[in-house]
Amino acid sequence: MAKRSTSRRLAMQALFQADHAGGTIRAALEALFESEKLIAETRLFAEELAEGAWDKKEQSDKIIKKYSKDWSIERMGGVDRNILRLALFELMEGETPVQVAIDEAVELAKKYSSNEAAKFINGILGAYVKNV
Repeated sequence: MAKRSTSRRLAMQALFQADHAGGTIRAALEALFESEKLIAETRLFAEELAEGAWDKKEQSDKIIKKYSKDWSIERMGGVDRNILRLALFELMEGETPVQVAIDEAVELAKKYSSNEAAKFINGILGAYVKNV
């Protein structure tokens, strides 16, 4: 798996942990880093993504609510919600190509959630990109 994909996976896991268990995003990241051997570049990108997505959580949640018809954010699975937060952060920051951010989010959903979730995430992100 590519370094950046690994960073995205770690960021998503940290977001999920902080969202579900409470605590800080920093504590969630440190717990994940203890269990994996990472090169500095992977760790730094994971930190940037997780901390940035966590800081922009309110903004991302408003976007998710806007584009998820008939689904409250509380009703969504925690993994799906945090994959969306991560992808939306990358899209808002504008440093990651749009298609890369969407593709990576869809792949995370396929691996850690379901094919239906992947379609749902793709739909929300696609609608957001189309209207921005």
